[in-house]
Amino acid sequence: MAKFYVEDRQIVIPGDLLAEGRDVLVTTPYIYKSGDKFYATIAGLVQVNPEEKRLNLVPLEGAYLPRPGDVVIGVIIDVGLTYWVLDIKAPYTAILYASEALTKPFNPVQDDLRRYYSVGDYLVAKVLSFDRTKNPLLTIKDKGLGRITRGVVVDIKPSRTPRVVGKKGSMLNMLMSETGCNIVVGVNGRVWVRCPSKELEDIVVLAIKKIESEAYTTGLTDRVRMFIQEEKKRLEQS
Repeated sequence: MAKFYVEDRQIVIPGDLLAEGRDVLVTTPYIYKSGDKFYATIAGLVQVNPEEKRLNLVPLEGAYLPRPGDVVIGVIIDVGLTYWVLDIKAPYTAILYASEALTKPFNPVQDDLRRYYSVGDYLVAKVLSFDRTKNPLLTIKDKGLGRITRGVVVDIKPSRTPRVVGKKGSMLNMLMSETGCNIVVGVNGRVWVRCPSKELEDIVVLAIKKIESEAYTTGLTDRVRMFIQEEKKRLEQS
């Protein structure tokens, strides 16, 4: 039987005993198991779901560690003959091969990848594979992926992205419904914001930064909603 020694959203430090039991389901690499006991290996925020016996630990700080299936926002920092190199805010640069970006055959002898994407371009991509022995591989062939051509990209700490999304998307849905903006959250700590106006984009950026700085406080969704409403009212009166 699973027994939890911490509460949901409790902050823990390395070595803290989190749970005990053979049926505890752990969904993060930041928890160490010894026998039937589970310990924190980093300082972070615990997420506990007693009904599903699920245990997660979100780092308070730290770089993004890629996982297959992650949707990330990267910026191109170099172009090779058959691939682009992207910074995804991880300890490792990521590789996007032409075969995972283009819909037609590519011949490096006759063509130049800079015709399609250049250094400085931001891309929404998905992590195809990563095993720490080689650079993460990306794809932009799925729906909703590709180059960012408008809007603004906001950089935040990767550990804060779950709070920007919220439980079951609650925070993200609130941000979009209150502003009419389209927001894509990359799990690597970059957020793409597209709004009907530059003024609304500025408000959303401020709201995201507020979420980042107050991520581990309670009642945040209501405070951010009120902040947005006040900023919109101020904008209408100006």
